[in-house]
Amino acid sequence: MPEITRFYGIIIKMFFGDHAPPHFHAVYGEYNALISIESLEMIEGDLPSRAEKMVLEWATLYQQDLLNIWNSQKFVKLPPLK
Repeated sequence: MPEITRFYGIIIKMFFGDHAPPHFHAVYGEYNALISIESLEMIEGDLPSRAEKMVLEWATLYQQDLLNIWNSQKFVKLPPLK
């Protein structure tokens, strides 16, 4: 699964050819969550509250880029949350 970015111990990945709806994976230690790109809601899994807030803050900044990656299925690295 290609790694899009990583920040503060959180790894953001996307698997091309994955099931709908468009989503990305956020991995933080033993936690793993699927986040909808369109609604920015957690589809499944779990993250600690602080990690979830950082993931959603980052995803808000790069929501259109994430959707473009999903639709084009072309891997692009995105900047981390600063």
